[in-house]
Amino acid sequence: MSGVVGIFQRDGAPVERALLESLTHSLAYRGPDGQEVWADGSVAFGHALLRTTAESLGESQPASLDRRYWITADARIDCRAELESQLASAGRKCRRGAPDPELLLHAYAAWGEACVQHLRGDFAFAIWDARERALFCARDHFGLKPFYYADLGDSFFFSNTLGCLRLIPEISEELNDLAIADFLLFGANYDLASTAFREIRRLPPAHFLKVSADGLRVERYWSPPVDGRVRYRHADEYVEHFQVLLQAAVADRLRTSRAGILLSGGLDSSSIAATARGLSLNSGGVGDLRAYTITYESLLPDRDGEHARDVAEFLKIPIRCLPMDSLQLFERWTDPEFTWPEPVEDPFFAGFFDQMHMIAQDCRVVLNGEGIDNLMHFEMWPYARHLMRNREWRRLAFDSARYLRSRPSVLPGIQRRVRAALGDRSNAYVFPRWLAPELVKRFSLEERWRECTVVCASPAHPVVPTAHASLLLPQWAQLFELEDVGVTHCPVEVRYPFLDLRIVNYVLALPPFPWAFEKALLREAMLGHLPEKVRMRKKTPLAGDPLVENLRRPGAAWIEDPRWSREIDRYVNRSALPRLYGETDSVRASVGIRALCLNFWLQSPRGVRYNLNAEVHNG
Repeated sequence: MSGVVGIFQRDGAPVERALLESLTHSLAYRGPDGQEVWADGSVAFGHALLRTTAESLGESQPASLDRRYWITADARIDCRAELESQLASAGRKCRRGAPDPELLLHAYAAWGEACVQHLRGDFAFAIWDARERALFCARDHFGLKPFYYADLGDSFFFSNTLGCLRLIPEISEELNDLAIADFLLFGANYDLASTAFREIRRLPPAHFLKVSADGLRVERYWSPPVDGRVRYRHADEYVEHFQVLLQAAVADRLRTSRAGILLSGGLDSSSIAATARGLSLNSGGVGDLRAYTITYESLLPDRDGEHARDVAEFLKIPIRCLPMDSLQLFERWTDPEFTWPEPVEDPFFAGFFDQMHMIAQDCRVVLNGEGIDNLMHFEMWPYARHLMRNREWRRLAFDSARYLRSRPSVLPGIQRRVRAALGDRSNAYVFPRWLAPELVKRFSLEERWRECTVVCASPAHPVVPTAHASLLLPQWAQLFELEDVGVTHCPVEVRYPFLDLRIVNYVLALPPFPWAFEKALLREAMLGHLPEKVRMRKKTPLAGDPLVENLRRPGAAWIEDPRWSREIDRYVNRSALPRLYGETDSVRASVGIRALCLNFWLQSPRGVRYNLNAEVHNG
């Protein structure tokens, strides 16, 4: 999670070096292993280095190739051997054990803009081409690495840290009202190209950006595949192929001496832990694995901690548990040390800071098991339609019979489809009637809410439409950005093996029955690698809502009369706000609490830029 920053004066004016050095210095918490700058007239890069792979021990940035290309990057490249082979075929020879940014430079030198078609992994980078006098920037397929920019005409600024760009005096403090409205409607900004600040943009996942004196161009380079088809004769071939891919995905994320695992006690994270442990035992992988678990011991009847400890004991991995029972609503939200660049809808977000601080004491890399639930979202009807369209009658009859035998009843599925057809929205989001009327009118928010709260299946994928569409939800990028060092200020990089492109391509190409049904593929792959009670455990949500439980506490009565920001009335009609103290409905509580979340964020420190101004001009 190294820090990157850059400036490009498109009119040819020289970059103010003092500003660049100050911006780079502001990223020191992201890169405790060194900060460097490079400038060449109208373009300049800064980099704060965080070493998280074996190859990064020899890394120094900003780096150059042939004195023509310069790079500043936060990148971890997968499938390195495959990429090196492709580069060799293109006439580019890389030195053995080259750091990932060096591979990126060779890829751009070989293929130009098309380099992103050859890249796998997590990355956000910028490359300056001195001959073309153009800047090429790219963000990885799912947006695990952030990338922000501001195009102010003659001046173009970029960074992977939103707070860094906000220090630049030329960039306005003005808020993006539609992004704020989206937060109040959905808890997240649904426009992946914008931020909460009007002049600061974000490069969406799977996009590249090219900027020169002639203009700026943004293009998508990848979408989840829709045409894959994997069919084997024998069931064990599906499982073996998946095991190979999962081992490769985990191995690529464990190019380090010590790593952590966010272990919930469920099947997904436990599978990542088991795979990582198997690699360390069988092939000399990372020798020091540790597990970290969030628990509730009194607030909720939660057994996740118990299951996580069972898995850790089975795998012989040390585990640290962090109880969240005593965490209070909006605890430490007024503490300047716990600030975040955009609004967050979790009133217990301080607990996440505590978790990251705990992990940072031990390691710089932690694995997360998210992603497979989306990939294996099971739907029988689209699969059956696909078989009918292709006249695969024997397969249709065989799989339908097995499916009906495996389910205790088909009535729940039929009832869900009937309710959906009749427009039942009992489980949908609640439109917040307390939004400021002028805001609702200006952005047609009721229409926007209706469009965005319908969970649409992707018409592009003929077999697993909802699984495919779920990979494009804006909540993914928000999740990754909140885990970024730019928010946590903890030098810990969170990695997602299940979002490896090899796994994504494979699972989307499988017949969903039987492999996605109750995640049969993952359960079969973990046979003998996990305790049986965990391997066969059904996915179970928390037995309660921490927010609702906290709203019942006597100490929560203050939320009915908070100290309001002067800006809040632009977005919220305070007289229409519902009573939250004592609220027992989780949906109403989670929607209503957003007004308070925004209020606290609006009151957070936002005047840091003046300190930077003084630093720049006082040398």
